[in-house]
Amino acid sequence: MLTRFAFLVLLVCLITTTGSAQRTILIQSVQVINGSGSKAFKGSVRIKDSIIIAVGNLQPMPTDSVIDGTNLVLTPGFIDTHSHHFGDTDEDPSSLATNSQGITTIVIGQDGSSYPIDTIRTLLKKNPMAVNVATYTGHTTLREQVMGSDLLRPATEKETEQMQALLAKEMQKGSLGLSTGLEYEDAFYSSTQEVLQLAQTAARWGGSYTSHIRSEDITLDAAIEEILTIGRITKMPIQLSHIKIGLKDKWGTAPAILQRLDRARSEGIKVTADVYPYDFWSSTLRVLFPKRDYTSLESAEFAVNHLFDPERSVLVRYAPHPIYIGKSITNIAGLQNKSTPQTLLQLIEKADSFKKANPAYPYGVEAIAAKAMTEKDVTTFIKWPHANICSDGRAGGHPRGFGAFTKILREYVRERSVLSLEEAIYKMTYLGALNSGIKNRGLIKEGYYADLVLFDPTTVADQSTLEQPTTLSSGIEMVWINGRLTYHKQKPSGKRPGVFIKR
Repeated sequence: MLTRFAFLVLLVCLITTTGSAQRTILIQSVQVINGSGSKAFKGSVRIKDSIIIAVGNLQPMPTDSVIDGTNLVLTPGFIDTHSHHFGDTDEDPSSLATNSQGITTIVIGQDGSSYPIDTIRTLLKKNPMAVNVATYTGHTTLREQVMGSDLLRPATEKETEQMQALLAKEMQKGSLGLSTGLEYEDAFYSSTQEVLQLAQTAARWGGSYTSHIRSEDITLDAAIEEILTIGRITKMPIQLSHIKIGLKDKWGTAPAILQRLDRARSEGIKVTADVYPYDFWSSTLRVLFPKRDYTSLESAEFAVNHLFDPERSVLVRYAPHPIYIGKSITNIAGLQNKSTPQTLLQLIEKADSFKKANPAYPYGVEAIAAKAMTEKDVTTFIKWPHANICSDGRAGGHPRGFGAFTKILREYVRERSVLSLEEAIYKMTYLGALNSGIKNRGLIKEGYYADLVLFDPTTVADQSTLEQPTTLSSGIEMVWINGRLTYHKQKPSGKRPGVFIKR
């Protein structure tokens, strides 16, 4: 006969065991697209805690919480390999911008700017988020730590060695590798040798290299050669960030660029790319001056005629005169009664003056959404077998922050048939994991983490626009991150199970 104490111990064990069993979730009668590129199949997926434990023709168990997925598609959670959403999720830990388009993992530390990994871990512990976070270590951030504000020059050998030591510490803590933003001033004046030495440090730790290359316009060919050289010497995986052609004179040459990259791959260079589905970018006005001569009327005229369409390019941030936000450069020129090139120069001059007068201003002073690509080239890049999808976004400004992944499903799959649904999901999940070095995510497979998206393939669509960039996508029914439901019918669940993902 059991003593009273033994009986209580047995009861606690039974309750604990039953509670654990009830943590299984069965998503049944659903079209499963597993992320590998293979054909969809009708089946079920069972989750226990944070892990997928079974996939196939499964029958409900008494302890399953059953979700009926009839007429819906279940895929791995989308992996955004080039994201600026981390600041948004710190302010909005429900991560609405990412969850609402099916993103379950963001890869940050892009364009050469990064948070220390200890800071990321502290923020996630203090303020949990509804998205997983992986990071690269930024070249520009390393330069700032070692060189201070004296960045408009190459680093010395001693400074490069100091940066290598800092990078090695971040690699030890789980950084994916090195990222650069070589088109931006604070990194533009670095030498290829400086970048190469840092890349070699990341390579020694098994990391990869991702780059907003030194030029996406007038010296694009040389910039591509630079990243291929780094890949050739280090033998590490290299990725071209948000691949694009930003010079009107070179529009239509995407096939030739991809032939060049394919030749490099045939030589053993592990080159890939990510791409977002828009023909306009968002960045600082200063990017429109490749020679960094921000007072040159000749260069301003070149920008207007060769680098962007001022009638279809609008300011999405402008601290000196917020009334200009949402207006095109042509429109602002009309308000100022000046030529478009003169207006471009004046906008930059006023932004510089504002920044000097307000050094503690917490955000970027100015930003433009610039029409600067052709859809034909964008489509060509999206179709490249080694290009995965990214957003390059954050909440607000450019519609990609709320709509990049659902735009792929609406336009490139359902409306234009550029990709099959299986191809698109592969590019938004497992290929992104492969290209970033992320393990055990991106597939619906036993033993993988239960990052999942359930959506209606007939209605899923982006709704964000330049005029209303934070409008939620339609058709995303449910999102799970690490086995926890984080988003249901356009509302966050309140669960915030995101984790830091180490290399």
